[in-house]
Amino acid sequence: MRKIKIGTRASKLALWQANFVAEQLRKFFPEQEIELIKIHTTGDKILDTPLAKIGGKGLFTKELELQMASGEIDLAVHSLKDVPTELPQGFKIAAITKREQPFDAFVSNKFSSFAQLPQGATVGTSSLRRAAQLLKFRPDLSIKNLRGNVETRLKKLDAEEYDAIILAAAGLERLNYSERIREIMTDLIPAAGQGALAIEIRDDDEKIFSLVHKLNDVETDTAVKIEREFLAMVGGSCQIPVGVFCRAENNQMTVTGIIAAIDGKNFVSDTVAAPFDNADGLGKNLATRLLNSGGRKILDAIK
Repeated sequence: MRKIKIGTRASKLALWQANFVAEQLRKFFPEQEIELIKIHTTGDKILDTPLAKIGGKGLFTKELELQMASGEIDLAVHSLKDVPTELPQGFKIAAITKREQPFDAFVSNKFSSFAQLPQGATVGTSSLRRAAQLLKFRPDLSIKNLRGNVETRLKKLDAEEYDAIILAAAGLERLNYSERIREIMTDLIPAAGQGALAIEIRDDDEKIFSLVHKLNDVETDTAVKIEREFLAMVGGSCQIPVGVFCRAENNQMTVTGIIAAIDGKNFVSDTVAAPFDNADGLGKNLATRLLNSGGRKILDAIK
């Protein structure tokens, strides 16, 4: 068919992700011509303000959607954790790639683990979800906003602006920065979809769907749908500290979620499970449990 144009943000990580999708497509369709189109999003341009204050996750996706609507690109590749739970009319997610490392990474030039951080240490993160959970464990920490691409964040750490920073481990691994990871923070519940890539297309483009859907990983797709169902139910965005993680184990889906106050002092968390082939509504079930056990009061206080 015609040349496929993949829209991507211009950061090294976004380009890695788009190239990865292009390579996977070429495995199925070796003769297919594919071109990457770089697009600078609002979220990439405003780097001195927390995302929660300037509009949230949609800042990384809306410009790519405009390019798709106009026919300038055929599909967009996103980190799934950056994709709002409700897409604008006319778009759909055609495939979710196999999930890689879902957890956050502790990165520091001074300390080998989170437990080694001294009293009052400065930790950088752009995420209210991470900040709230860090403060839940260590209320003495000084949490400082950290924006920018992976390289920018590492440079700020190297300039000693922070004692440590927290980043998605998958991004570091994809860019060959695994040696910078001092600890995988499995106690921090990640963002919905973290570690997976989403391929977004126009919902009426059946030709592109037929190609792209071959990259869909059923197990990952099932897990992240449960996570995003939970997120939608609690009204989750980067403006509130919410984490959720679903995993497949022994033919069972197990999902853990947390709703926390911004300072980490008040939080609720829980875990529910169901058989893999009967997991419909599992995310809603968990959300209802958390909202009814104090989560709604936490969210109302934040709003």
